[in-house]
Amino acid sequence: MGPELKLSYFAWVRERVGKSDETLTPPAEVRTVADLIAWLSARGEEYAYAFDNPTVIRAAMDRKHVKQDSAIEGAREIAFFPPMTGG
Repeated sequence: MGPELKLSYFAWVRERVGKSDETLTPPAEVRTVADLIAWLSARGEEYAYAFDNPTVIRAAMDRKHVKQDSAIEGAREIAFFPPMTGG
């Protein structure tokens, strides 16, 4: 198991997961943001629904926007949110 990680969910990701944040310990093989999304999706229907189209999900690691292939090692918090719209 890896270190504890605070996960935060925003907008419709939060609505689908059913909570705004939680602290989890992903397994050691979860190394990237994409791995984390896949692992979360397998945790239950609400996660599978929230991450059913992972290509549109945006992530921020310790408050900095990152790509899904970014390594999560050393991160304390990862936030997930849908694409921003408007202008």
